[in-house]
Amino acid sequence: MTTLLPTGFQAAALAAGIKPSGKTDLTAVVSSSPCVWAFAGTRSAAAAACVGRARQLYDAGLPLRAVLVNSGVANAATGSGGAADNIEMGELLAGSLDTTPESVLTASTGIIGHRLPMEKVRAGVPRLAGEVQGSVDLHAQAIMTTDTRPKIAERTLSGGQRLVGVAKGSGMIHPDMATMFSFVYSDAAIDQSALRAAFPAIVARTFNAVTVDGDTSTNDMTAVLCNAASGAADTAEFLQALEEVMRDLAREIARDGEGATTLLTVKVTGAGTEADALLAARTCAASPLLKSAVHGRDPNWGRVIMALGRSGARLNLDNLRVSVQGVPVFHEGPLKYDAGQVSKAMNTDEVVFEIDLAVGSEKGEAWGCDLSAEYVRINADYTT
Repeated sequence: MTTLLPTGFQAAALAAGIKPSGKTDLTAVVSSSPCVWAFAGTRSAAAAACVGRARQLYDAGLPLRAVLVNSGVANAATGSGGAADNIEMGELLAGSLDTTPESVLTASTGIIGHRLPMEKVRAGVPRLAGEVQGSVDLHAQAIMTTDTRPKIAERTLSGGQRLVGVAKGSGMIHPDMATMFSFVYSDAAIDQSALRAAFPAIVARTFNAVTVDGDTSTNDMTAVLCNAASGAADTAEFLQALEEVMRDLAREIARDGEGATTLLTVKVTGAGTEADALLAARTCAASPLLKSAVHGRDPNWGRVIMALGRSGARLNLDNLRVSVQGVPVFHEGPLKYDAGQVSKAMNTDEVVFEIDLAVGSEKGEAWGCDLSAEYVRINADYTT
């Protein structure tokens, strides 16, 4: 089913030849009017050129008119030449749209250490402006790398304003400030200061609460753009809808983890702080041992205790509670339960662990996936 972008946004995608597969690999979303925006990018010390440029644009506070993305080549660890290529990307689209390069957000994803094939980029980018249309579907497909399916989420506000988000990510997922890629577009009018003030906490509860393999990408980036085409929105309602869209996308990234067969959800309550709850949840979701147990449908709650103990979150082991698929398995020591029945209950597309740290009233949730032999195969053959 086709998903339309909010009013005032259009998208285009094409195969520029960046990917050897011949699949779509260059895409842009363009707004008919300037957008207020919020952004988060990886804190990796090896951040790609696109992340560094995005930070500069963000700090300048100027509005955006477009997002330009290539997939297949990350343009990370490519030195000053790669940085110049990234700047030229933005200049090429700006020239086609008759806008400034500073109004174009650029993003790249793919293999680290490869520079962009600029002759293909120079040929492809000018074509994008002539092929824009109202559907977000091709945009969502063009940003994919090892993803098995596009990731799209949307919400409609009470005033009719819409939010439509896309994301990509399947491996190298353990975000530190953002996810592999996610862009949310809205036609709501929203105060930029309020949006930027709320965005870090929303990112913490959504994209920074997802993990596939414990590896943080050099290119992690997320942004939300609002063009005001459908009028003012209630700030609280907008921020709630934004968090719901980003949460849906985060869960889809975890569900589509490389080689994954099962979504792993970890719900933590009874924490002293929200930060502790999120830390405990993501540590469990990232544990290779717990992920392997989920793949084998093994209710080995000892791996939960192990992960909690090393997480750094404060807990009360004497009163700690752990449940698997709704079945209590630990409280004041091991509980009696039918391991065979719990194992059968784990044979589904989502396995849920519920944990009460027994030290406070804060809560948090994280999402991951099981660890399969297919994950190793995908990454053993990634460039060869």
